[in-house]
Amino acid sequence: MTVRPPHLTAGRLVTATSVLALLLAATLVATSLVGPVHVSLARALAGPESTDAVILFRTRLPRVLLGAVVGGSLAAAGAALQALLGNPLACPHLLGISGGAAVAGVLALVAGADAVSPVVPLAAFAGALGAIAIVALGARAGGRTTPHAVLLVGVVFNALAAAALMLVNALASYTQAQGVLFWIMGSLSTQSYGLIAGVMLYSLVGLGWLGFHAQDLNLLAAGEEGAQQLGVEVERTRRAVFLAASLLVGAAVSVSGMIGFVGLIVPHLLRLVLGPDQRLLLPASFLGGAIFLAWADTLARTLLGPVELPVGVVTALTGGPFFLYLLRRHLRRALA
Repeated sequence: MTVRPPHLTAGRLVTATSVLALLLAATLVATSLVGPVHVSLARALAGPESTDAVILFRTRLPRVLLGAVVGGSLAAAGAALQALLGNPLACPHLLGISGGAAVAGVLALVAGADAVSPVVPLAAFAGALGAIAIVALGARAGGRTTPHAVLLVGVVFNALAAAALMLVNALASYTQAQGVLFWIMGSLSTQSYGLIAGVMLYSLVGLGWLGFHAQDLNLLAAGEEGAQQLGVEVERTRRAVFLAASLLVGAAVSVSGMIGFVGLIVPHLLRLVLGPDQRLLLPASFLGGAIFLAWADTLARTLLGPVELPVGVVTALTGGPFFLYLLRRHLRRALA
């Protein structure tokens, strides 16, 4: 038996994703041209070794592209986790994946690794894999994994990771502590095009994996029993979606530090506009998250220029009030 959720047609899917893709393309161009120093696109294209070209193509564009990939990954993972856990307040950072990645990344920094070297992202990604294993195994009992158990184990592990971060920061030197603090608050320092291409490819594979299970997520929203009757292998789907979303979050945190609220705000806003169908919401969240974080990072590096704010501060200042609004609305509905 197949079920086709209402309100989604091929035309609507193509139209919505095309509009968001065009907005993302315009965002990438606009945010690359905005910064403390004015650059001319015409001069940059005319002279590959000119100052404009160096600033635009070697400094800003890699950073903008990295922000887009990270934002897209976090938002797509947030959309999938909210559907999987049946909770619109679920956020990738609540499950401890980013906490595990941050602990490993911070340990690499304190051990002497350069913040822009591949060592820190690799260590952070290894930490994310360890956190995924701990949360997945800790939430599994009797051969089953429930959304409630995943959420609880993730929250507890996240608290432990936060305590470990404070301990490492307390033991680090003053100089190391400054670097650790900046990385924890989220930073999109310029990375190589090769690393960005690798993360982009990885993210697209993860997005495709989630998209493959989009219809199953739609059916799970109607209830576990109903989904089983419609042919969904509930346990297998939960494991696959949790692993794919967690790997997306781990990869994003490994190259950017902890940037919160992207995976909460973007999917929720797009769900209000486009509806809950995961076949549309997942690619839309990826594109919307890329747009959101590219502009948030532009604001972070220009608001108090030449002083640069950690982009995590900008997303937290915008996402915190939004989270409180969602929580109050959720509580009012629960008490009604």
